[in-house]
Amino acid sequence: MTDELTPTTQPSQVSPSAPLNRPIVIAANRLPVMRDDNTESGWTASPGGLVRALLPMLRSSGGTWVGWTGEPDDNAEPFSVDGVDLHPVPISAEEVLLYYEGVSNDGLWPLYHDALRESTYDSLQWNAYRNVNERFASTLADIAPANAIVWIHDYHLQLVPAILRRLRPDLTIGFFLHIPFPPYELFSRLPWRNEIIEGLLGCDLVGFQRPMGAANFAACAQQLLEVEEHNGVIKLPTHHASVGVFPISIDFAEVEEMAAGRATRKLTSQIRARLGDPEVILLGVDRLDYTKGIGLRLRAFDALLESGEIDPERCVMVQVATPTREAVEHYQDERREIEQLVGEINGRFSRIGLPVIHYLYQTLSYDELIALYRAGDVMLVTPFRDGMNLVAKEYAAAHIDGDGVLVLSEFAGAADELTDAVLVNPHDDRALQRAIVTAVEMHRHERRQRMSGLRQQVQRMDVQGWADRFLANLVAPNSRS
Repeated sequence: MTDELTPTTQPSQVSPSAPLNRPIVIAANRLPVMRDDNTESGWTASPGGLVRALLPMLRSSGGTWVGWTGEPDDNAEPFSVDGVDLHPVPISAEEVLLYYEGVSNDGLWPLYHDALRESTYDSLQWNAYRNVNERFASTLADIAPANAIVWIHDYHLQLVPAILRRLRPDLTIGFFLHIPFPPYELFSRLPWRNEIIEGLLGCDLVGFQRPMGAANFAACAQQLLEVEEHNGVIKLPTHHASVGVFPISIDFAEVEEMAAGRATRKLTSQIRARLGDPEVILLGVDRLDYTKGIGLRLRAFDALLESGEIDPERCVMVQVATPTREAVEHYQDERREIEQLVGEINGRFSRIGLPVIHYLYQTLSYDELIALYRAGDVMLVTPFRDGMNLVAKEYAAAHIDGDGVLVLSEFAGAADELTDAVLVNPHDDRALQRAIVTAVEMHRHERRQRMSGLRQQVQRMDVQGWADRFLANLVAPNSRS
């Protein structure tokens, strides 16, 4: 099996405008809302493109979202927010440790991201993962209307499709993996590898961000279960499971509108002033995750300051690191390493009142992020491996001035589409340094030409189109034959 899988479910083959006229149920680890005492309902919509893309669709279809509230031992009853029915699935404090922090984020996450950290494989954790997946499947089976569409999301719920198909064979079941899917050589390390493949093959359509992920999954299914795959379709006794590629995107119009607003323009000017009005602002915005390559870019910046290729009086870096999975040891280690690096670099190259790196370990509002994107002259997106990386697309959408340079890792899914970025292998320290210098020194004419290409690509393939294409392919006759 090669990376050149050409699924029958390629986005271009089915019209995204085809009406569904069927109830839709979304299942994800988390509900699309979070508690907020300042609202009448006590809830507010969570940030993120996925929520913004799917909530309007659920409103119009009368659909339901199934997920966890985010609070352990929370037995919240079903409720509605803004016309969308939400059905909580309870997860105990012990299951948070075993299913979420354990198997999902200390086992599957590092393995699916090229085994960048050693995974933990623990049978007690796996039992909790299976139990939570069974609870989700049981909930979906109970609440889904006859012949409904069920769309399941991400690596936390990979066993749900097969369980749900046994309980409710009338349903049309789709699954989308937001992170990479590893090659057989890595996936085969997983003690429960067969169960996960069997779980995902319960779908009518399994969607991936990149062709490589789809090819890896098909190869694993063939190798482990000896199923036959032809043109992206795996024939099973009960149904056909199609494998497709659907790169996720952002709400381009929303980001562009926010970036053009007076409040954003004012905040952008304030940011540049607070940073000492430098000639070039280099920007990184990431969850503080060891897959994101934050340490690599800091070391590259350090080396360029040391060599004199970057002038600290001319350039500053802003690194936003959003807290995440703080109870997991790998993330604690990553935070210590990053903060030590920032301190060392600032100690050597900063001036009084003017640090060369401005480091924020906090969650910023979307308004603040958009202003930061506009302020950033060079965006550094350098993950070791990433399913997509929407920050790269948000940066392009926010640069309504048509200027700015994106330095992008070849190993981010976004690199397949954003070919006008300065693409780089982040594992090559000197190549990363050269890419940063290229971006900093790039002539205005080339900057604008590249940014125009980036913006056109993101606008052409936005998040609503992604959702439409997936669902249209899910209900297409060739995915249900």
